[in-house]
Amino acid sequence: MESLTVTSITRAEIWLCITTLLYFLMNGAQIFETLVFVPKWASSPPETFKFLQDGKGASLKFFWITLHSLHEIAFILAIIFCWKIDPVRNWLLALFIIHAAVRIWTLTFFAPNIIQFQNLATSSSISEEIISRISLWKTLNYVRVAIYIAVSMGFIPLCIKLFSFRQ
Repeated sequence: MESLTVTSITRAEIWLCITTLLYFLMNGAQIFETLVFVPKWASSPPETFKFLQDGKGASLKFFWITLHSLHEIAFILAIIFCWKIDPVRNWLLALFIIHAAVRIWTLTFFAPNIIQFQNLATSSSISEEIISRISLWKTLNYVRVAIYIAVSMGFIPLCIKLFSFRQ
């Protein structure tokens, strides 16, 4: 860590702060979606599935793709700029692995189910199996959001640690 310069610490601070702020923004959106939007579309399917449809409801696909893309670019830049700062780098890598695991879970479970729910919006009725999957989706979504919040909280001590290098 002896090769750290003021410039390298400043860049690390900037990218870690941007990543932290984007993560907290993402958490706010996830909490809103979980507490307001999910109960709305899950309340009386298949009629309420129309809220999920692109062009007919509150399509959040563009929002989430954009936010996650920006956040993950910032996260990778934070790792790059914090690379020479061992304790920060190691914890950032651990947080990134957890984040990536939850993103994979999102892409393999949550997204495909939402797409199927969207496709059922025009159905006249739905099966008990779909009702069970909605319930499971909602329950696991609480777990997913809690994990994302825990990851975002993990950024706070890293920011404190990184800012202590200035002293």
